Amino acid sequence: MSLPRSRTALVTLGSAALLAGAVAVPAATAEPAAEKDTVLGWYDITAETVAAAGAPTQVTNSRSWAISWLAAARATRTVPTGLDRGDYRDAALASAVHDALTALVPARKDQLDAALQDTLAAVPDGAAEDRGVVAGAREATAVLKSREGDGLDPESVNAPYTVKPAAPGIWQPTLPAYAPAAQYGNRQAKPFLLKSPDQYRLGPPPALDSEAYAKDLAEVRAYGAKEDSRRSAGQTETAQFWLGSSFTLYTEPLRVAVARSDASAAGKARLVALFHVSSVDTQIATSDTKYAYERWRPITAIRAGAIDQDPEWTPLHDTPAHPDYPSGHNTYSGSAEGILNALAGPRTEPFELTSPSAPDVTRTYTTWKKLSDENVDARIFSGIHTRAADEAGIDLGKDVAEHTLRNSGRLFD
Repeated sequence: MSLPRSRTALVTLGSAALLAGAVAVPAATAEPAAEKDTVLGWYDITAETVAAAGAPTQVTNSRSWAISWLAAARATRTVPTGLDRGDYRDAALASAVHDALTALVPARKDQLDAALQDTLAAVPDGAAEDRGVVAGAREATAVLKSREGDGLDPESVNAPYTVKPAAPGIWQPTLPAYAPAAQYGNRQAKPFLLKSPDQYRLGPPPALDSEAYAKDLAEVRAYGAKEDSRRSAGQTETAQFWLGSSFTLYTEPLRVAVARSDASAAGKARLVALFHVSSVDTQIATSDTKYAYERWRPITAIRAGAIDQDPEWTPLHDTPAHPDYPSGHNTYSGSAEGILNALAGPRTEPFELTSPSAPDVTRTYTTWKKLSDENVDARIFSGIHTRAADEAGIDLGKDVAEHTLRNSGRLFD
């Protein structure tokens, strides 16, 4: 798929600009271990908070990460003259994430209060601690206010959608639940950095009478069927591994990148913030393209379409309740890959990843791209997306990630 500009050049420029803005510091001046522990500690607290009492809609949870860590990145980006850098940033980061999460997930207030007290107990009393706490609170309040009414609450995300009459190519609810369309309201939400939800709207999916579409549909039919599939055991494992939320599965890879970074606490907070800002904007852009084209899912195309109609064909996994093009799992992967490649480098030392939907499986990765490649194949092996929808999703996610990197100054200036 052609792109509006050179992805490689733009990612390089975006990465260079961010690094120049103190995302990373030389090894000789790296932050003390205590500050690094504070970053990872509050990363884990955020993950626990969102998992324990988060919203039923993925983009709402991404928003919680984006708001809390954007506040942290702003609060830690500069240190007043004469104050201990590590003490100030520890207090500011903890205060920012605490205050944002307490407002967003009030059910976890007691746990968050206790975590804040633990952090501050390890920071020497004095001006650095006091002013850091004030800075964190100030930035949390400012970011929360800027996102009021942004349309990313669960009710707005799942705004009602009127299904069009059945016709070739047009999305229809699918078995077994025939659930109403989900995530339609995302395309009406307020992005963090995109000018509008349709700024990176993809071109149309392959025409129904095209050779490309026939090939895609044949692949899903052969490898994504629940019964009599050509799928290997390893391919079935891939489908099961990536079945759940990409948002959940990427929590550990991002943590790996943060833990292995030589950046300061401010740089680490910035990485987490940009990752999730890009994720939110990507999910908004995804729903815009999905509902602009309303492309039917493979199950509908195979059961009711004009190409070797098979009314009994069933996918390996149940089909989500929204259009096929593009794949939301893969837009998220594309966004994550784009941010991690730019700010953490395309390769890393091996790390292991497990999945809630495949609890007995552990996979090892050394590149962020491998995660995307598996996600593309997984949705085909599950029988719920065409390859065109998956690959277009990667492209859209990377486009939004590039936009996030190029325009990050608007978040932090």
